[in-house]
Amino acid sequence: MPAAELALECWSMRSLVLIGHGSHLNGESAAAVYRYAELIRGRGLFDEVVEGYWKEEPSLRQVLKTTASTDVTVIPMFISEGYFTETVIPRELGLGHQGPVPPEGIARVLGGRTVRYTLPYGVHPSMRDVIVERAREALPDLDAADTALVVLGHGTTRNENSNRVIYENAQALRGSGLFAEVHALFLDEDPKVGTWPEKITAPRVVVVPFFASEGWHTLETIPEDMGLTGDVTEFPDTPHGPQTVYYAKPVGTHPAVADVILHLAEEARGASERGGDEDRAWHAAWQALVSLARRGGRLGEVLISAQSGVYEVRHALDEGRPGSDLTTVVTPEGLRDLTRRDEGGNHRPVHTLRNLPRGWRAVLSEDDLVRGVHFLYPAVVEETYAHHCRTLRATPWPTTARRQTGIYSRVQRATPEQVEHVASEVCANCLRTRLWAGETLAQTFFSGVPGAIPCAEACTLLVAEVREEVSGKRGAGGHSH
Repeated sequence: MPAAELALECWSMRSLVLIGHGSHLNGESAAAVYRYAELIRGRGLFDEVVEGYWKEEPSLRQVLKTTASTDVTVIPMFISEGYFTETVIPRELGLGHQGPVPPEGIARVLGGRTVRYTLPYGVHPSMRDVIVERAREALPDLDAADTALVVLGHGTTRNENSNRVIYENAQALRGSGLFAEVHALFLDEDPKVGTWPEKITAPRVVVVPFFASEGWHTLETIPEDMGLTGDVTEFPDTPHGPQTVYYAKPVGTHPAVADVILHLAEEARGASERGGDEDRAWHAAWQALVSLARRGGRLGEVLISAQSGVYEVRHALDEGRPGSDLTTVVTPEGLRDLTRRDEGGNHRPVHTLRNLPRGWRAVLSEDDLVRGVHFLYPAVVEETYAHHCRTLRATPWPTTARRQTGIYSRVQRATPEQVEHVASEVCANCLRTRLWAGETLAQTFFSGVPGAIPCAEACTLLVAEVREEVSGKRGAGGHSH
């Protein structure tokens, strides 16, 4: 994000937004998106790279508010087309589009920003090169005379587009002449991966999982279904004689995916070399935050103070503790990683819950302070400043409920009493004031009240818990089974 005085510059700017699924439960779910954001950020091709999530913060409803530029390209960090890329993400971003996304993507003007939304990175043709790279890593001397390739997908019956990318890549690689055979196999639909010995005749088989990240399926399910014992497994007695299976890493973790993302951004519908301008609302919000930091002050559970040209951020309850007693970080990413879990090691998908761990301090330049605070409290500065200026619009619960589809559509059946019962537990330990439920917030941290932060719309954690309440799956302690 732009730096120093946060002066409103006249030159053009471009923002790149990477959208991941995220998780309420698993802190590692967002790791791949973080990694690619950092890789692309380091190349300096965009003025900023911002992450947004379905199940973490900043949410899909918030993320566009956090971009500094009026020129925004949004890339879904998914391996194939499907329910999330065609329904959830366009809906939550307010793109006014549902269904398959055309190859060139779609473009909309939203709140003064030009927003371009692309296909997921996994369907880009250059992913075929990534498959081959993964195959060569697993089997450096692969030979078209004796080596078969398995492109392995998850498979689903929920969306007919989800398996198309697997078949298309298999077909293209079949015609490349690099392999003796190429097969498309799946975990959850036919032809299933466990049938490989019946289908493949080549003595050597390299299996490339077309998955976005390393996880339960790639580490447990696939090896179990295939009978693998490691990266290389000998099968002395198959229907076609002795065969050796070489198991590759998933395509989604290959560094070349960063290049695929950049290709998508360049090819996005309406992409402009000129770029946009600095968004005035974003600029005003962060200028106000930097002014607060220069004076020294509180934001939520943290204390920000100016010291010799840099800024120190620490937990307010650690005020007065010597720096030598605290773990010190000097980058926004270091601050993010130290505060992603509470003191019990539990994932913090909602950053304004009062469970920020203690025992650390971040020493940041003014350039890095903006991104550091963004990681600490995603979208909080932008939304709070809008409320401070009386321009933040709250979204009542019935409107949020009506927008839900798929398995979450059942929240539309929740009674006001059920919603309030769940909210009394989920929201009780949150710094935010529920404007969406009719609560009022007369002041904000910009006017000197540290914990005065607005909540304009029910978060996805609350929506998920209301769904469980309606389904009768919430336990006596208020947690989902």
